[in-house]
Amino acid sequence: MSEPVNRTILLFDIEKFGTRDDVEQAILRRLLYDVADGTLNVAGVSETARLRTDRGDAVIELIDANVPVSTLVKALLIETPMLLHAKNRLMATSTQIRLRIVLAAGYVALDENGWVGSDLNHAFRLLDADPLREALKAADGNSVLCVSDSVYQGVVRHGHHGVRPEEFHQVTVQAKEGATTAWLHRVPSGGRNESGASRPGSPAPGSPSASPSGSTQIMGSQYGVAGGEVNGDLAFDFRGQEQGERQ
Repeated sequence: MSEPVNRTILLFDIEKFGTRDDVEQAILRRLLYDVADGTLNVAGVSETARLRTDRGDAVIELIDANVPVSTLVKALLIETPMLLHAKNRLMATSTQIRLRIVLAAGYVALDENGWVGSDLNHAFRLLDADPLREALKAADGNSVLCVSDSVYQGVVRHGHHGVRPEEFHQVTVQAKEGATTAWLHRVPSGGRNESGASRPGSPAPGSPSASPSGSTQIMGSQYGVAGGEVNGDLAFDFRGQEQGERQ
């Protein structure tokens, strides 16, 4: 067995893969590869900075530790959902793809059968955990991201540009080795789903929401066609204009 090396561990798993027939599974695997490649390309991960291992309904990407984890998080939250939406809108229901995603970090070694290590095992415990499965079942979109506690504490909680720690919530995962902590991403209530459409009950894109104070507020984030992002709360107060008109 080789000496352990430090890697960022990225896992993708297809929901309900075993319920599909062989032809559908083959299509889903090609879609998964396309989504993984597209996501990592946007994150700036070169072919020489990653190693892939196939697990049938899942893919392991072992990424060089020098690749910034914050860029991976942003790509998984923005690019991956857009890619999934673009793929699924062209597919029949039976071949649409939904993903559970885990981002972790740790040491892995190579033996005669592949990559091994307790940190890799831990990442798979998170991937198979009930909180992540239930989150995807309840999600409006096509993917759910879970990060390990080490990734959250080391990167996410610091709020690097484009990463919002308030959108992650802590969960307890019961594993063979005992309970462990992880962090699930969830889109804030009233936000937008992966397709860019408003969630049920939320204002239509571009429409203002009236506030009790008489001002009009436009809140949240907007993602442009090229992936640009505008953050913050914009408030416009028209009361002065109304008063002037009355005079």
